[in-house]
Amino acid sequence: MSGGAGGAVARALAVLRSPWVRWGFLLAAVGLAVYAVVAARDGLAEAAAALTAGRLLAALVASGAFVACTFGAWRAVLADLGSPVGLRPAVAVFGLSQLGKYVPGGVWNVVAAAEIGADHGIPRRRSVTTTAVATLVGVVSGAVVGLVALPVVAVDELGPAARVLWALPAVAVVLAPPVLNALVARALRVARREPLERPLTWRGLGAATAWSVTGWLCAGLQVWVLAVGLGMPADPRGAALAVGGYALAWVVGFLVVVMPAGAGARELVLLAVLAGTLPHAEVLLVVLVSRVLVTVVDLGFAAAGALARARR
Repeated sequence: MSGGAGGAVARALAVLRSPWVRWGFLLAAVGLAVYAVVAARDGLAEAAAALTAGRLLAALVASGAFVACTFGAWRAVLADLGSPVGLRPAVAVFGLSQLGKYVPGGVWNVVAAAEIGADHGIPRRRSVTTTAVATLVGVVSGAVVGLVALPVVAVDELGPAARVLWALPAVAVVLAPPVLNALVARALRVARREPLERPLTWRGLGAATAWSVTGWLCAGLQVWVLAVGLGMPADPRGAALAVGGYALAWVVGFLVVVMPAGAGARELVLLAVLAGTLPHAEVLLVVLVSRVLVTVVDLGFAAAGALARARR
């Protein structure tokens, strides 16, 4: 990359990292969401009446299982890097740090995990690396799950393009310890940080990947339960669409770094994936309720973390 191009990229990144830009994007996303809700308020009211308390409870349980699996993946990576911790301190670190996702800036959950983890004997550098590796496992596994599920249900619509999508899960090679260790080592050298004390292993990364994939299945189940309650056929195609759609929506939301917790971007992708399976108001309600339930679970984990920390 030439000096001029490199300078342009650096300036663009500086703009994206500006708190004003991030808050601006957040306000825009909230404004668009409010407009969408107001515009479809009649249809939303009718659709909401079709969601029973039992179905909402089932979706909430699936949301809790999704976040619990994310916690399991993070804990597996932390143990593999040399800091196995008990359940209570792990909940304290993970639960409280999750609140940082909702603050514009993109680093507050990492900072919180490092500082709270230090109180429990976890080196700050190890906490940062753990969060980065666990996030990478989630992104790669989410991309693979999404790209495996969606072509299966949309092969007729995609035509020849489906062949290309079926080849994309090859990115899973990133999760092989030799590859991931090399990537982490390179990143640490570029950042002028000390190398890992111990490399990631097949056992640790295998456990983290298994937790992540199970989490995507639980997240898709949440969407499927809501969508079926509003009229989507309860068939394997709908289940694959829900799982693949949520996984890809989460990955896109993560990559749109200017939005805290992928706000707006994740909902747009899920809306696009589910479009055609239900009327617009029903799809919008599924997307909104899904976001609310996951946020409620995050707050629940944070409360559990605060309680565990207070008892300590």
